[in-house]
Amino acid sequence: MSTVTVLALVITVVLRLFVAEAFYVPSESMYDTLTKDDRILAEKVSYLHRDVDRGDIIVFKDPANWLHGEDDPVKPPGTVRRIGEFVGILPRSGEGHLVKRVIGIGGDRVICCDKQGRITVNGIPLDEREYLLKDAKPSEVPFNVLVPAGHLWVMGDNRAQSADSRAHMGGPGGGFVPVENVVGRACCVIWPSDRMTMLRPPETFKKPGLKK
Repeated sequence: MSTVTVLALVITVVLRLFVAEAFYVPSESMYDTLTKDDRILAEKVSYLHRDVDRGDIIVFKDPANWLHGEDDPVKPPGTVRRIGEFVGILPRSGEGHLVKRVIGIGGDRVICCDKQGRITVNGIPLDEREYLLKDAKPSEVPFNVLVPAGHLWVMGDNRAQSADSRAHMGGPGGGFVPVENVVGRACCVIWPSDRMTMLRPPETFKKPGLKK
């Protein structure tokens, strides 16, 4: 193996570890913002100078065996694919990782729902029509949680088909995701070509009063 090849591999690995990493979307839980088998880029630079924030779509390590008992969304990769994933040439299979939207951060009171059927964060109702499916309810499951410091409350955009924080309230960790489990912020869809797009935080998370 030439010196140039080795150097290229080292640079690629460094970029994967510290700059950005590609992942497959494993399910329809984020539909139709993301759909199954989309390839997304999880960038890591933003969180070097700011905290994870409400509205971010994040890739995170399974915090408390959330994936246990579910069908493996992607076939286990072979040797060639494992090498490609390690150096960052190919997207990670998603094994052991999830993709959700951050609704609440440490210290937030997140409630479902108010009289108009909206989720509230610190008493401020969210207008989620920008990213939820048309006529979809924000949640069929009621909840009233105070997010612990250093943790996140996450939900899929396809609320009826997402086993997110709500589904794990009675389990270890209470449905909260430790910030340390976050791999990166999903910033864009990079494949297939007809779905390429940037992923930006919705306007509703910029409402005055959300920040405590």
